[in-house]
Amino acid sequence: MKVLVLAPHTDDGEFGCGASIARFLREGHDVFYAAFSVCEQSVPYGLSKDVLEKELKDAMRVLGVLQSRVFTFRYAVRHFPTHRQEILEDMIRIKREVEPDLVFLPSIYDIHQDHSTISEEGTRAFKMTSILGYEIPWNNLTFQTTSFIFVEDGDLERKVEALMCYKSQTFRHYANADFLRGLARSRGTQIGAKYAEAFQVVRWIQK
Repeated sequence: MKVLVLAPHTDDGEFGCGASIARFLREGHDVFYAAFSVCEQSVPYGLSKDVLEKELKDAMRVLGVLQSRVFTFRYAVRHFPTHRQEILEDMIRIKREVEPDLVFLPSIYDIHQDHSTISEEGTRAFKMTSILGYEIPWNNLTFQTTSFIFVEDGDLERKVEALMCYKSQTFRHYANADFLRGLARSRGTQIGAKYAEAFQVVRWIQK
C-alpha cells in the first residue's frame, strides 16, 4: 500500500498521524510525506531560517520515511488561501507521481487557514482515493472520531521521538511527550486498545 501524508507545515503530519506512519512502515508499506511550508517566517529569533526543514529531515529519519519520498514546498505561513491553485497543482503532480492508496490530511474541521486549505484542496485532488482527516486538537472546533488505527508502544515512541526532533518548537505547550501519550491513550480507550490514533473518514474507497 502507498500512503501519502499531506502536512500544511513541518511537524503537522507527525502530530496528526506519526504513530500510524511508524506502523505502516513497520508493516512494509510505502509512506510519502508532503510538507507545504518549512515555516521560514515563523522561525524563533536567533535560529536559521532553514531550521525546520532540517528538523523535518531528522524527524523523517526517525520514523523511517525515505528522504526521496519527502516533498517540501515553501508557501508562506498563513498565506495558503491566496495560493490555492498552485497548491492544488502541486498536489496533482504528487498524485501522478505517487498514485497513493490512502491519503492523510488535516480534518475538515481544522480552522487554521493553511490547514483548511490543504484539507479542501487535498480532498479535491485526491477525491478518487481513500482519505482520512487527522486531528490537531488545538485547531479543531470539533472532530469526528469515525476511524481508528491501533498503534503499538514502539509506534507511539517513534512518533514522540520524531516530534522531539523539532527542538525549535519546544516552547509550544502541546509539544511534549505527556500530551502525545495521553491523547494516544485516550483514543485507545475509545476502542479497547492501549494506544490508537483517531481519524475522520473523509472518503473511503474499497477497490
